[in-house]
Amino acid sequence: MSRLDRLLRPRHIAVLGAGWALNVIAQCRKMGFDGPVWPVHPTKAQIGGLKAYPSLAALPETPDATFIGVNRHATIDVVAELAAMGAGGAICFASGWTEAGEPGLQDRLVAAAGDMPILGPNCYGVINYLDGALLWPDQHGGLPVKSGVALVSQSSNIVINLGMQQRGLPVAYVACLGNAAVVGLAELTGALLDDPRVTAVGLYIEGIDDAPAFAALAEKARAMGKGVVAIKSGKTELSRTAAASHTASLAGGGAASSAFLRQIGVAEVNTPSELIETLKIFHVHGPQIGRRICSLSCSGGEAGLVADLAAPYGIEFPPVPQATHDRLFAVLGEIPTISNPLDYHTFIWGDGPKTTEVFSAMLEAYDAGLYIIDSPRADRCDPSGYDPAFRAIVDAQKATGKIALPVASIAENFGEGRVQAMMEEGVCALLGLESALAAVKAAQTPAGISGWRPFAGLPVREGQMLSEAEGKALLAGAGIAVPKAATGATIADVSAAAEGLHPPFALKGLGFAHKTEAGAVRLGLASLEGQAGMPGATGYLVEEMVTGAVAEVLLGLRRDPVYGVTLTLGMGGVTAEVLADTVTLVLPVTEAEVLAAARGLRLWPLLDGYRGRPRADMASVAAIAVRLGAVMLADESLEEIEINPVMVREKGAVAVDALVRRA
Repeated sequence: MSRLDRLLRPRHIAVLGAGWALNVIAQCRKMGFDGPVWPVHPTKAQIGGLKAYPSLAALPETPDATFIGVNRHATIDVVAELAAMGAGGAICFASGWTEAGEPGLQDRLVAAAGDMPILGPNCYGVINYLDGALLWPDQHGGLPVKSGVALVSQSSNIVINLGMQQRGLPVAYVACLGNAAVVGLAELTGALLDDPRVTAVGLYIEGIDDAPAFAALAEKARAMGKGVVAIKSGKTELSRTAAASHTASLAGGGAASSAFLRQIGVAEVNTPSELIETLKIFHVHGPQIGRRICSLSCSGGEAGLVADLAAPYGIEFPPVPQATHDRLFAVLGEIPTISNPLDYHTFIWGDGPKTTEVFSAMLEAYDAGLYIIDSPRADRCDPSGYDPAFRAIVDAQKATGKIALPVASIAENFGEGRVQAMMEEGVCALLGLESALAAVKAAQTPAGISGWRPFAGLPVREGQMLSEAEGKALLAGAGIAVPKAATGATIADVSAAAEGLHPPFALKGLGFAHKTEAGAVRLGLASLEGQAGMPGATGYLVEEMVTGAVAEVLLGLRRDPVYGVTLTLGMGGVTAEVLADTVTLVLPVTEAEVLAAARGLRLWPLLDGYRGRPRADMASVAAIAVRLGAVMLADESLEEIEINPVMVREKGAVAVDALVRRA
């Protein structure tokens, strides 16, 4: 039993704040809440037709849930009194806390709450459509349901908008976190998942307060057979600023947050429409669908459009197997080209048995099928001619046991009533072709690794850069190959120290974060004789140049206050920023996982023997990455390690430039 049970599924509700109380009472009445609602007001005898009580102490019982619609200062006193009474929890509606530069006031609220859970402050509330219990001070778009998805958001307005959807998604709960001063994202989402009537969860996330707890939540959801899909804001500098001003949440960087969600098996989407369509798939079919997809339409234009729009999502349309080809040919004849995506033309339109055979034959060979079908608008047209095709989609899913997904290419060309009717037959209709494709891709997100948790995050700290020589000494101590080298305070000193080294040489000035831009790198030197000093250098490093390299790779690890330690791998050298071809992982990772991620680089073929090129030993790079992770884990003072480039040979790899920053 969760400590949030009484708050989320209350037997009785108390409401404070006259104007807001009226709204909460009206919404509970509208949804058929069968428990008592108790307005509390010091002077009013009744509110909304209900008896008002002069104080919390005068209530018939200690309330399970309370909506606190009074000002922020009075809210603290109310929370303290409720906690002392043993109340089940409260919604703190008022704003003006940490998000408004008043962290001390929010600290007092947390202290007042003690062990009692509160949602907020700066929070709209929670709606329970399963039991008709609404601690919600405004309009909403939902209806009573017997089962459905939960929507959780750190932005009240985003979840209000999601709740107004007309796409046929059954919503069981709507819940806001606000500033999440007491109850965090993982705890609230976990409590909603515990309700067996909840089929999936959709999240709007501004900041993850506890990454290990959230990873555990994702694993729990998968074990329950429930999908989790999220929109994560804060991916750009502008959105991170907006998030901080609204909820004062810490937002991890976009690459890090996407890597984290992917590694724990949470589907990530970018828009509210994509979130809703993914949740529909999860509600009907569970948390994961297969990768082999087919598409059927009665138009070559639609078939081409599907293929074009699906390509950026990496959705696979495998060729039609010969047995399936023969079965389709027997019905469609010679004119349609039997391929995937399939344009089956209109020869079978209106013929229920033939349409069902075509739809079933195609679907049987794949994991799921997209059926592009935009119904005529019912107010000006007669859509009944489309009924045989809709029926055939339902029958194809029943006959094959595979997933049939009717898709309206334009969202409004498929009424909510038809979506709901098909859902009652176990068929999930998707609205808007691009949103549908994004949802299919999101629903293919693999499960996270069992038991995986990120390293603990550390607060942001000031850092000091090590010299390159010091950084390379650290790498060498970890068993990572570095060039043979010597150092000196002056050119003369470094020349004397380099007696045992073999040319060609690389001469570097120390004291620069970016040596190339500072003109502090000289390569291919046959000797150091006659070399001039480098203005601004604090010392010099001479190295034997690495030969035999077939690729340059960037490898970087850095502390993240939310996700612990992140690993970035990509094409390196002086063009690393221009190419911006990188992948990011959250540690810990294995060598196999690093290699698998590297294969996602756009330029991976150049590392893997493209057109006869030598194949780079990326296994050595993966081994370096894992060793660096162990170094970061063992030494919490290390803030960042970047090697750019790692010179990768056909066998082995050498770190030729190192940037190391300590707290």
